[in-house]
Amino acid sequence: MSFRSWVSLITILLLALVIYFGWDQITKAWGLLGSVNIWIWLLLIPAQLLSYYTTGEMMFSYLRSRGELKTTSRWEMTRMALELNFVNHILPSGGAAGFSYLGWVLHRHGVSPGRATMAQIIRFVLSFVSFVAMVIIAVIILAFDNGINQTITVVSSILIITAIGGTSFLIYVVSNHQRLISLSGWITRVVNKVMAKLTRGKKKNILVLSSVEEFFTDIHRDYLEIRREKKILIRPLMWSVITNVLDVSLILIAFISLGYWINPATLFIAFGITSVVSIISSSPGGAGVYEAVMISFLASSGVQPDVAIAGILLARATLLTGTILFGYVFYQLTINKYGKNSD
Repeated sequence: MSFRSWVSLITILLLALVIYFGWDQITKAWGLLGSVNIWIWLLLIPAQLLSYYTTGEMMFSYLRSRGELKTTSRWEMTRMALELNFVNHILPSGGAAGFSYLGWVLHRHGVSPGRATMAQIIRFVLSFVSFVAMVIIAVIILAFDNGINQTITVVSSILIITAIGGTSFLIYVVSNHQRLISLSGWITRVVNKVMAKLTRGKKKNILVLSSVEEFFTDIHRDYLEIRREKKILIRPLMWSVITNVLDVSLILIAFISLGYWINPATLFIAFGITSVVSIISSSPGGAGVYEAVMISFLASSGVQPDVAIAGILLARATLLTGTILFGYVFYQLTINKYGKNSD
C-alpha cells in the first residue's frame, strides 16, 4: 500500500472516530446550517470565481512575460484555472492530474510542455513562499491577540519547515542540468517498466528518453532565465498573496453567513496544514481528509466543535459544487475541442 493510501486510511479511521464520539456536536452543527444568511452565503460565488482568476494569473502572468499566450483572453485563462481545479477534485492524484491536464491545454495555445510545467512549479513555490510569510504574521497576531496554544505552535512550525524544505528541494533539482538528465533516465526506466507490467508487455516504451530529456532541459532553461531576470516573479508573487487571502476568505465567508466570526489568523494556519495533507491524500480533492483535518484543528484551537463542523461543511459543499458543476461543462467543451487531435 502506498504512502498516500496509508494517510487516507488513517485519516478515514480518525474521521470515523470523530463522528462516533462527536455525534452530538454534528447534530448541533446540522441545526446551525438552517440559520445561514443567504445573502452573505451567496458572496461565495463571486469570491470563488475571483479566486480562480487569481490562481490562473500566478501562472499566466509568468507565461505572458515570456511572450506566451498573446492571443489568449483573460476569460480563457480563468476558464483554464477552473478546469484545473475540476480535474484535481475529481481525480485522486494529489494534484498530478491537474498538472498534466493544464500542460496539455497550454500546449494547444503554443506553450511548450517544459515551460507549462515551470509555470505550475512557480505557482506552487510562490504560493508556499507567500503562505509561509502569512503564517508567520498570523502567529504573531495570535500571540498579541489571545495567546498561542501548543497545537498552533507545533502545526505552524511543521507547516513552515515543510514549505521551506519542499521549496529548497525543488530548487535543488531544477538548478542543475545534469541532475535533471539523471532524473529523466530514472523516470523513463521506471514508467516504461511499470507500463510494461500493467499492459502485459504490449506497451514497453511509452516514454522516449530523448523527449523526456528535452522536457527537463526546457525546465532548466526557464530556471536559468528566471535567475537572470528575477523581477519577472514579482507579478506572480503578488497574485499568490491575493490568492491565499481569497482562499481563506472563502472559508471565513461561510462562517460569517452562519453568524460566527473566526480569527482569520487561525484560518490561515488551518488552511495551510489541510492543503499540505490534501496533497498526499489519495482521495479526489482531498475529500474527507480536508474536512477532518480542518475541523480537528479548529476545534483544538478553541472554536466550538459544532460551529467548526457547520462552517467547514458549508464552505466545502458550496465550493465543491461550484467547481464540479461549472468545471465539468468547460472541461467537456475543451475535451470536445482538442481531444480528437491529442498527441
